[in-house]
Amino acid sequence: MRNNFIAGAWTRGAGARPDINPSDTRDVIDEYAQADADQTRQAIAAARAAFPAWRRGGIQARAEALDFIGLELAARKDELGRLLAREEGKTLPEGIAEVNRAAQIFRFFAGEVLRPGGETLPSVRPGMDVHITREPVGVVGIITPWNFPIAIPAWKIAPALAYGNCVVFKPADLVPGSAWALAEIISRSGLPEGVFNLTMGRGSVVGQTLLESPDVNAITFTGSGTTGARVMATAGARFAKLQLEMGGKNPLLVLDDAELERAVEVAVQGAYFSTGQRCTASSRFIVEKGIYGRFVDAVQQRLAGLKVDHALGEGTDIGPVVDQSQLDQDLGYVDIGREEGARLVCGGERLQRDSDGFYMAPALFADAAPDMRIAREEIFGPVACAIPADDYEHALALANDTEFGLSAGICTSSLKHATHFRHHAEAGMVMVNTPTAGVDFHVPFGGRKGSSYGSREQGRYAAEFFTTVKTAYVAP
Repeated sequence: MRNNFIAGAWTRGAGARPDINPSDTRDVIDEYAQADADQTRQAIAAARAAFPAWRRGGIQARAEALDFIGLELAARKDELGRLLAREEGKTLPEGIAEVNRAAQIFRFFAGEVLRPGGETLPSVRPGMDVHITREPVGVVGIITPWNFPIAIPAWKIAPALAYGNCVVFKPADLVPGSAWALAEIISRSGLPEGVFNLTMGRGSVVGQTLLESPDVNAITFTGSGTTGARVMATAGARFAKLQLEMGGKNPLLVLDDAELERAVEVAVQGAYFSTGQRCTASSRFIVEKGIYGRFVDAVQQRLAGLKVDHALGEGTDIGPVVDQSQLDQDLGYVDIGREEGARLVCGGERLQRDSDGFYMAPALFADAAPDMRIAREEIFGPVACAIPADDYEHALALANDTEFGLSAGICTSSLKHATHFRHHAEAGMVMVNTPTAGVDFHVPFGGRKGSSYGSREQGRYAAEFFTTVKTAYVAP
């Protein structure tokens, strides 16, 4: 049994939940405690009590704690990457890379502790100075999804601690193992009691308690748009500071002048790797008519060569879907696409492998219309559709015709079109001749429209959410 971490102590939960390997449902990784509302309130109280001393504590000790976490993650990336792949289903190389990214994030923010910034300006009133500084917001509730079970917690927890906040962390129910492993490292980093708390459990219990508590000053959430709306309705009603990342329906434009082989690799990596379970995945291929047929055929051939199998298996390109519910949703969208009249080029069926897991053949639809559900709704699985476009202007209009605005990509050899797309794509992140999925750890992450609400995550831009600005006047 793996317990919650509250007020500096490992604490048994009100119940327990098994962690199941989606590559082999007979493999139970471990059992993890489930916190109830009372335990969540205890964690919030511990964070509230720790905040005054933590916010004023020495920055060197804070930097060393974050650096300790980053160094241990890096040293154990193979071990923890294996755990991550085992519980979430992404391939072993992807799992190791994710742990390494988490390590980089913690080490980056260890440095940011020592670079708090600030300004001193002259006042328009003679003899007076103006000091502009940033202060921590207080207790931060962190709610994370299952698809990046260690990287997303890292890019929320690390800046929260770096800027002097205290944390109550609620990971996704499906992936408690990675969260617990990260928490165990944090518990040994030298942080004072109550600064960091782990409360595993149901969103309807633990998450709701965080949203409703007046002692939680800020909520950072990554998940579905539907849940994000509930977060805003509940926590926003009491004026908590909010940061919401809620998905995408990301376009990849392929123009007639694109290098075909490169465009295919960009499309396949962006849409299908990590089993398509990324909010930045390229789920819409918007392709000019001159290259459309060749592109669809080439993607089909590339998908035929991918190995879908156990996440820990040698040579596996795509692992299983995370659980039965997600698999049912993915297969349901394949049926919807057929019913809407799109042409299923390949894939879309459940696969049987040596182990009993949630395996699915990556699906490609062609000749999709922009108003079809498969072209408008986030599927969050290995399913993509190709939409023909008359020319670049038509392709751009199709790309922007969505309620989402997270990531957008273009494959072209035209500097003119690439530059125009960078300026006119209605997305928070734009990729030219590279997959829409994949952002460096030191740069801002986030989108527009229905994809994101609030300030950006990652890099120095994280300070916008995890701090509040104070303006002070000093007269002689």
